[in-house]
Amino acid sequence: MKVFHKIVDLQNELFEARKKGQDIGLVPTMGALHEGHISLVRHSVEQNAVTVVSVFVNPTQFNNKKDLETYPRTLEADCELLLQAGADFVFAPTAEEMYPVPDTRSFEYHPISTVMEGAHRPGHFNGVCQVVSRLFYIVRPDRAYFGEKDWQQIAVIKAMVKALGIKVDIVECPIVRADDGLALSSRNTLLTKEERGIAPTIYKVLTEGVEFSKTHGVKETHDFVVDKINSVDGLEVEYFSIVDGNSLQDIDSWKYSDSAVGCITVYCGKTPIRLIDHIRF
Repeated sequence: MKVFHKIVDLQNELFEARKKGQDIGLVPTMGALHEGHISLVRHSVEQNAVTVVSVFVNPTQFNNKKDLETYPRTLEADCELLLQAGADFVFAPTAEEMYPVPDTRSFEYHPISTVMEGAHRPGHFNGVCQVVSRLFYIVRPDRAYFGEKDWQQIAVIKAMVKALGIKVDIVECPIVRADDGLALSSRNTLLTKEERGIAPTIYKVLTEGVEFSKTHGVKETHDFVVDKINSVDGLEVEYFSIVDGNSLQDIDSWKYSDSAVGCITVYCGKTPIRLIDHIRF
């Protein structure tokens, strides 16, 4: 496995792979890797001759400076995991390498990118599209792998790929959870022991919400989930949206959607740590 910090060095290696007719898979990450990321890498290794994993904490997608500063950075440990998972190349650029000049491009795919995370984190998806499009132009992958935990992000990236005419297959991979149900996330490492103990309540209540929904309406289900999570000391719901899984627009009746998804963001602890999750109804 080779680690690259410069775009030109990575592209030279990938040029040789293309000359041999080899398929290239890309797994974009911000590092602090866990089993969720590694599952994406394994999918890529199975489906491509060459797997590239980017490790880059992208500053343009953070609308909170403190969040950017505290985001975990563990490149050495990440490389150990990626070597074991079978990755071929790691691309770990500096911010200056990725953005030699400020990226002033604007991406908005209304209404997909303007609801939920788009509404609560202004500029977030613009930053995601900036960095992912840059990675697509640099790597030119045949396939790119994203986890379903970031449900809305996948929808936005698909919209961007279509709008820009980028030839890449977006491969969605199932969410990976700890034994107690907590969705794996790099931010989980920031939780204290006590916070880690209450965080699984989020998914527990979501699953209870699915059962509740079988005999109750959308609004009642929404309120049931929010009230139950908020009743736990140390947890506070930022938003819980029950949406059509394709359009990401709110639904008010189960009969109008055959792909309803509940997307939630919860603040956990005193710091607090922002956790996201989703469940299909």
